[in-house]
Amino acid sequence: MTTQNIPTSKAPAKAVPDSITPVPTRWVGPLRISGNAATDETHVPLATYESPLWPSVARGARISRLIDGGIRATLVDERMTRSILLEATDAQAAHVAARALDDRLEELRVLTRTTSRFAELLAVRHEIVGPLLYIRCEFATGDASGHNMATLAADALLTHLLAHIPNVSYGSISANYCTDKKATAVNGILGRGKNVTAEILIPRQTVADRLRTTAAKIAHLNVTKNLVGTLLAGGIRSANAHYANMLLAFYLATGQDAANIVEGSQGITYADDRDGDLYFSCTLPNLIVGTVGNGKGLPAVEDALARLGCRAERPIGDNARRLAALAAATVLCGELSLMAAQTNPGELMHAHTRLERLNGAPHGH
Repeated sequence: MTTQNIPTSKAPAKAVPDSITPVPTRWVGPLRISGNAATDETHVPLATYESPLWPSVARGARISRLIDGGIRATLVDERMTRSILLEATDAQAAHVAARALDDRLEELRVLTRTTSRFAELLAVRHEIVGPLLYIRCEFATGDASGHNMATLAADALLTHLLAHIPNVSYGSISANYCTDKKATAVNGILGRGKNVTAEILIPRQTVADRLRTTAAKIAHLNVTKNLVGTLLAGGIRSANAHYANMLLAFYLATGQDAANIVEGSQGITYADDRDGDLYFSCTLPNLIVGTVGNGKGLPAVEDALARLGCRAERPIGDNARRLAALAAATVLCGELSLMAAQTNPGELMHAHTRLERLNGAPHGH
């Protein structure tokens, strides 16, 4: 066997200058929202290369303004998680360690408060696999999405547990039972981020005039496409048409960690024909958003959060709750519009072709 000598340069590598990748951003709406986290009308920013998304969300927003109360967004729960791993000699030792952990919850809560002014330990859950003890720590994190805050607190808790619980050793500061940026069942069951349901009741005539369809058609498509189709595909706690489209666009425009759309898009669309009127809801149990922290100091992000009303003087956490409600309402607008379009043969492709030509995007093959 021969080898090839590849010349290498001894000159120092040139530093690659930082650059900003432009993502087209438009404000659509306004959408009308009510509920326990936001009640008003506001435009929302969407940063995307998929130009048909703007008019699609705008159609849903127009419908929201025709409804008394618009889209009702209910924030059900909120918590950020980080899982840590301890290793014992066997399952019995891991079980003893778990019992000891449960007995120390109050001191762990006190310790958590020393790591941040805003961190609060809400709960600790654990699973044992052989000699492995997986510990899922759940925190309140104020107006931050809380990734770093939760990790900092979890690191302090891990150090404390190793010092005070015998017969265990360090496994990992992050053990994938969180679960961060991966499609799993545990987040939907136990919660990660903001759990929000956005819902709307649309009169029969508005469904016909504005969506060119019927409540019965949308409800039927939701079963056959979102529920049965997703089941056949092996979806994990998810039954929706395209939550990820709206979430990514909203996350990029508001300075969020875009990778969190992986768990964020694991939501469920529910549609019901109520004597011709359409009840339509989008439940998003894993909305991970914040109004402070990494990315929020960029001028465009600061402007977006201010225009969204998420820079106001409010109790700690309320700005992030408002942002989550607006994200869920935005998802509903786009989901409703797409589902309506897909009840009509040819409408979706016609709209994409026309709008992409209008915006100068390449099309065709």
